[in-house]
Amino acid sequence: MVPTMATTGEWVIENRMISVKDLERGDLVTYISPLDPSRTVCKRLIGLPGDIICVDPTGVDAPSTEHVVIPKGHVWLAGDNAEISRDSRTYGPVSMSLIKGRMAARIWPLRDATIFRNNFTYID
Repeated sequence: MVPTMATTGEWVIENRMISVKDLERGDLVTYISPLDPSRTVCKRLIGLPGDIICVDPTGVDAPSTEHVVIPKGHVWLAGDNAEISRDSRTYGPVSMSLIKGRMAARIWPLRDATIFRNNFTYID
């Protein structure tokens, strides 16, 4: 999630008392990796069930004209640094049952403390 979060050395507050129906586009969520179930990863929620998503807006992993409809019970997740992120562009829609929490704030290092606000703009 570089540049939003560092790869090491940060302390964060994660809200695990969430209902997946309350998730919104732009939320930072933690989930069990579909590629390695022993890992928990953090990505930005881009699409909700029923949304039509451009698979790869960068055009690197898939043509930028390729779109997918997010199935019921799934979401589309993307890293903030598309060039190096393994996300839904790699493994497709992610089951909501894999989501474990929503990131609330970074508390360490103190100079970088921040509340993670949802600044996502959705155009309908």
